[in-house]
Amino acid sequence: MSEQIYTNKLIEETSPYLLQHAHNPVQWYPWGKEAFQKAKSEDKPVFLSIGYSTCHWCHVMAHESFEDEKVAELLNESFIAIKVDKEERPDIDSIYMTVCQAFTGRGGWPTSIFMTWEQKPFFAGTYFPKENGYGIMGFKSLLRAIHEKWETSREELLHSAEEIVTVFQRENSLQEEADYNLIDTAIEQYHKSYDEAYGGFGVAPKFPAPHNLLFLLQQYEKKGEKKNLDMVENTLTQLYKGGIFDHIGFGFSRYSTDRQFLVPHFEKMLYDNALLILAYCKTFELTKNPFYRKVAEKTATYIMREMTSPEGGFYSAQDADSDGEEGKYYVFEPTEIVEILGKEKGEAFNQYYDITQAGNFLRKNIPNLLQNQDNGDGFEEELPKLYEYRKKRNQLHLDDKILTSWNSLMIGAMCWLYRISENTKYLDVAQKAQHFIEEKLYHEDVLFVSYRDGKKSQQGFLDDYANNIFALLSLYDATLNDGYLNKAKELLGKAVDDFYDEKKGGFYLYGKDSEALILRPKESYDGAMPSGNSMMAYNLVRLSQIESDDRFDKIIKGQLDFMHGQAKEYPSGFAMYLIGLSDYFMPPRNITVVPKNKEDIRSLPFQAALGSMVKVLKGSTDEYKLLHDKTTYYICSNHTCMPPVNEISSCK
Repeated sequence: MSEQIYTNKLIEETSPYLLQHAHNPVQWYPWGKEAFQKAKSEDKPVFLSIGYSTCHWCHVMAHESFEDEKVAELLNESFIAIKVDKEERPDIDSIYMTVCQAFTGRGGWPTSIFMTWEQKPFFAGTYFPKENGYGIMGFKSLLRAIHEKWETSREELLHSAEEIVTVFQRENSLQEEADYNLIDTAIEQYHKSYDEAYGGFGVAPKFPAPHNLLFLLQQYEKKGEKKNLDMVENTLTQLYKGGIFDHIGFGFSRYSTDRQFLVPHFEKMLYDNALLILAYCKTFELTKNPFYRKVAEKTATYIMREMTSPEGGFYSAQDADSDGEEGKYYVFEPTEIVEILGKEKGEAFNQYYDITQAGNFLRKNIPNLLQNQDNGDGFEEELPKLYEYRKKRNQLHLDDKILTSWNSLMIGAMCWLYRISENTKYLDVAQKAQHFIEEKLYHEDVLFVSYRDGKKSQQGFLDDYANNIFALLSLYDATLNDGYLNKAKELLGKAVDDFYDEKKGGFYLYGKDSEALILRPKESYDGAMPSGNSMMAYNLVRLSQIESDDRFDKIIKGQLDFMHGQAKEYPSGFAMYLIGLSDYFMPPRNITVVPKNKEDIRSLPFQAALGSMVKVLKGSTDEYKLLHDKTTYYICSNHTCMPPVNEISSCK
């Protein structure tokens, strides 16, 4: 109904999420001066709604309330309504998510904030049903109540808003001397929260959080404690066997709603799949079990097939819903399989993938291997038929904006996969995506957040810089091309200039030239993906061990100490920082290459461990000389250097 009748200010935006609401009867504004000036001139409070295009509960609230003319009438008469895509404005999302958590004890999307035209919040929540029910105030009643408060008790609301801002402006910049004990404490916490039966950590809902697995793999590699590897292997096996992995079209969903990874929240995010590829690659490197490489390659197949633009950038996400129903795209009935594959093959497929008449999800079936003892694939010829059938049966919404931060994680993942598989197609994909970023999302030494419909959005945030530095270092490791290393140092210098707090340590989320908000947060906790501060700690340590640089060497200690102050109460929530911290105290193997000619070092990226630091010199020096007039490798590990050698196999 509303799609044809109404058009609001969001129609000029490029964000898929904002465009989803461009024809609501709600008179939405994008975040900006116009909206706040209008609120002030009309003496109205602001209603801020934050979400993203593949968010299930965002869809529900939109259909129930924002597409409803009576709700729209209440909003339009008494409020100025603003929509924000959290993926394009992580600064706004970070600030008001913190507010929401303080108000409600939890967070999530859609985030619903009521605030003044000075951007000071006085009430917050997440999803509200349209009508009252089950002890929950409905959105219509809430709008009326806040309007009444604004008219009759405004001073109370304004006082509350001032108090909230004052509390959050007390910046937590605690610094403490970083020490290795934090790592041991984190491992204990992982051991305690580990689910022995089903893998993963904690209780449902379970998120993959692959950076936690990468930390445990690093600790196994350094210390050899088998339990750390066992936890990772069990978790990665269960993730693949469960319904959280799409056995028909490949790739992982965002999280599992149950303990055993059977029923996912079906949206697929680029960053989850990137981080999981990294974890499967590292596990393959340590175990040489081809199962882990196979899962990484299947996940990469999904990304290249469905999530890669013709220009080489990676799209952001696919929706959980089809035709307004969560998971509809992914589930099957037994008769569908039999009709497509024939009776014999169809029934065998149903048995193998747990597809039954009773069903495992709303009387239908999520294909899974949880009841199987093996991880094999017995239906390689049948999967493409089901894949094509599924695509024709239902449609998935694609969030086709290209985010610098998330693309950078996938570039790193493709580089790691190239190194363990020796398949150049993965490197080609990574290099093409980095080229896309430099062509479309980089201008005059400034990174930008996102690209869509021929336009780039606003200046980048810390995560954009931190993750792209990670991507560039991964490309350097894969190619030993100094151009990538130099670009990483250039971006790091820009990030230090724009984001780093010289006095208290840590990097701010947004730069000194970005729009000033009511707070300037420093995000440090690793959520679904590593924080920008965690990634910067990792990048600083890694870069310093490839090539020392006085400017950055001075910042490393301050960043590690800042993060230690943030992490000391719950270190297992800071995995990527801990990886950097561990490498700082126990440096990984360092390989310095003195080339006789470039051809001699082409095989090095495949044979050097994913965690090794490799530096290729331009030629012989007084310190690093050719041995026997051949390409020479100098290897140092655990603070000890070996005699130079001419064969890289001698480095193992």
